[in-house]
Amino acid sequence: MTAARSASVVLFCTTPSVTAARRLARSLVARHLAACVSCLPGADSYFWWHGRTDHARETVLFIKTTRGRLASAMQFLKASHPYTVPELIAVPIVGGDTAYLTWLREACRG
Repeated sequence: MTAARSASVVLFCTTPSVTAARRLARSLVARHLAACVSCLPGADSYFWWHGRTDHARETVLFIKTTRGRLASAMQFLKASHPYTVPELIAVPIVGGDTAYLTWLREACRG
């Protein structure tokens, strides 16, 4: 694994609406907390909440960022997200185009 790959992560986050997703995505990119955020509406989510199974139609954010920006991105999302407990799951990028991963790191530097 190269340094470019190990330094990059995708942070997954669900939102209750496309409007909320777009607001968060724009803010993350404007603050250089993410190089790119893809918003995918129409997710059917089933989850355990307040002692029962619940369901929601959500928009999923695929937030491409760096390990160095991850904590700040998560802190921003916790403070700005409409959910009490937002889904924040980060996974390392273990492969990808070198030029894209280089751009990702540079875009997060600001």
